[in-house]
Amino acid sequence: MDISFERHKNCLVVNILGDIDHHFADLVRDRIDNEAVESGAKNIVFDLSKVDFMDSSGIGMIIGRYKYTLNKGGFTAVTGLSVNLKKLMLLSGLYRIIKIYDSVEAAEKAV
Repeated sequence: MDISFERHKNCLVVNILGDIDHHFADLVRDRIDNEAVESGAKNIVFDLSKVDFMDSSGIGMIIGRYKYTLNKGGFTAVTGLSVNLKKLMLLSGLYRIIKIYDSVEAAEKAV
């Protein structure tokens, strides 16, 4: 599991490499929260193009970041979804509150 950040305009782009499961969801959450506060970003874009698996802990982590951005007047988006992750987003209903984009650039343009 590896996580890196990019700051683009008023977006914090979160690049995740590896699975987001109960073993790493808390670590990912804490690192994103720290980076979001430090950067002052009100929008978070998750680039999940290098994530093969995500369980309910990962969904919970994304929902928590959605609540953070909502309180800041911003938005949360995801990009780079594999077929399996897209199914998970659809089955969980997460797509109703978090937009799915084909690329980080497309998500940033939606701001």
